[in-house]
Amino acid sequence: MRLWDSIKMSLEGVTIALDAMRANKARAALTISGVAVGVFVVVAMGATVTGIENSFKSDLDEFGANTFQLRRRNIGINACDGSDDTCTDRRNPSLVIEDWNAVRRLPEVQTATAWIGGSATFRYRSREIKSVGFDAQSEDWILTDQADISPGRSFSKAEHDAGTNVVVINDSLQAQLFGDSDPIGKEVTVDGRLFTVIGVFHTKAGFMKSMDGRGPDKPRAIIPMLTAWRHLDVWRSLLIMVKPRLDVSPDVAMDAVTALMRSRRGLRPSQPNNFAIVGQDRMLELFDQLFGAIFLVGLALSAVGLLVGGVGVVAIMMISVTERTREIGVRKALGATRATVLWQFLIEAATMTSIGAGIGLAIGAGIAAIIRANTSIPAAVPPSAIAAALAAAALTGIVFGTLPALKASRLDPVDALRYE
Repeated sequence: MRLWDSIKMSLEGVTIALDAMRANKARAALTISGVAVGVFVVVAMGATVTGIENSFKSDLDEFGANTFQLRRRNIGINACDGSDDTCTDRRNPSLVIEDWNAVRRLPEVQTATAWIGGSATFRYRSREIKSVGFDAQSEDWILTDQADISPGRSFSKAEHDAGTNVVVINDSLQAQLFGDSDPIGKEVTVDGRLFTVIGVFHTKAGFMKSMDGRGPDKPRAIIPMLTAWRHLDVWRSLLIMVKPRLDVSPDVAMDAVTALMRSRRGLRPSQPNNFAIVGQDRMLELFDQLFGAIFLVGLALSAVGLLVGGVGVVAIMMISVTERTREIGVRKALGATRATVLWQFLIEAATMTSIGAGIGLAIGAGIAAIIRANTSIPAAVPPSAIAAALAAAALTGIVFGTLPALKASRLDPVDALRYE
């Protein structure tokens, strides 16, 4: 019977809260808006970060779960901005073609893709596009990029080793240079040098690709690495994507590459590496650091919204207690206990904040849908964000509604009945 009585009191508290909000629309709107903003921030941030994380992991999966990078310098959020004495990795030697050839000859390595990034001016007849990004890669780039090429083809090993002036362009660059015409076999100039278009590649819009300008919406090209090394103005330090053999673990392959590079550079056992090996776990760790900080900022903004809503709860509930003093006296005269009155007013406070939470959830889900439809980020509201938002809203109502509820429960029934 007690459970049923509690349910009845809870439903009665919800009804009274709705009546109070209708009677005090402005105050209720302030309370609901504050809570809605707080919940909206939590849900929108959670949906966006979840979508970015899924896209980020999808990009890493394209490279292969065991693939790792050999780089001149390590990666990190806080770039070293001191002198060469404090930022010792600035003095690291560049990775050169001989390093790449040595790595790919290791028995532990299935393939090693050399990569250089750059930009150039592309021209076809009267059409010119400046600052087009390109990836200069070895012929096995397709194993770590998984781009679909149609029409046309990628360049062969013979074309790569000979430094042939051939280029594979993406859909965006094709549309801007050639319109609806077939680009295969046509010649374009890349920084004044003639290149023959041999293929059109289509890539997925992953988060990492979109962030560094390699998404399908940006004009992009792929050129043989040795061609760029010999004929174009590029930074002469390679990034090498290493894919271990199927029967070799990434740790064993990393150790083999580390031993090779230390031997090639004549490093003594006491000397640190003057190169960097970056695995998938390091990439995920960097992601967690970056977006963990962003999410904390979102939580701070959400806390401000909930605080505004909480202050509104105190204000509207205090006024409600004052306006309903005689009603409280009647309830107590009829046998209502302090606990009953306290519970009723807490239910009212939680009802207001829960309505705000529902509105915030709806807006956050709508924003997530807009982001998902118009960007490469598969934003989705995670169940954890929904649970956290509802819990935070209910807790806000209970915490900030406690003071008015205690005031109501402590009213003397005789004094309350005489109140005018």
